[in-house]
Amino acid sequence: MHVIYGGTFDPIHHGHLRLALEVSEALEVSRVHLVPSHIPPHRGSTGASSAQRLEMIRQAIAGEPALALDEQEVHRGGASYTADTLRQLRAELGPDCPLVMVVGTDAFSSFDRWREWQEIPGLAHIVVVRRPGSELPVGSEAAQLVAERCVGSASELHSRPAGLVLELAPPLLDISATGIRRRIAAGRSPRYLTPDDVCQSIRAWGLYGARPVESQ
Repeated sequence: MHVIYGGTFDPIHHGHLRLALEVSEALEVSRVHLVPSHIPPHRGSTGASSAQRLEMIRQAIAGEPALALDEQEVHRGGASYTADTLRQLRAELGPDCPLVMVVGTDAFSSFDRWREWQEIPGLAHIVVVRRPGSELPVGSEAAQLVAERCVGSASELHSRPAGLVLELAPPLLDISATGIRRRIAAGRSPRYLTPDDVCQSIRAWGLYGARPVESQ
């Protein structure tokens, strides 16, 4: 089984990392692949460049064999669309390998506004991570998809290559990249919200309004 967890990771933080590990354990897979977008189609420009976000992810997952970095969206260039990523992975993995994409309820609630969203269930399983206070709108395409395709256990995802939905409710750390960026812009420390190496890079590069480290 091949599992991907996409996002802007601007910056990556302990909430992302803990969630990825929770998913790896719940699905009983050896690795979850983090897929940072190049240009997110549903938001403005990122605070860090693609190259900087890639490097921060490398720093964050160093020494953790359960997490890997997938750079395909950055290398593909242009706006990053999930359907394109899944098609590329399906071509690489073949038709029979179970492929799983991980998405939170907040992002999944607008699933019917994603480009080529109707194609996605044919390419991959969807693991929907339930976030406190975020529910799928009643009657939405996302809610209907869950109702029609939801399964009760992760083992069922291993039995076929795509087409199923699994809801997970793992313990989540209440950390957001938006909150971290605001904290840094206000001159406050992001330490313990994101790995120390990432904190150091943010300061060294002067990201998100951080005061750059002065050269000696």
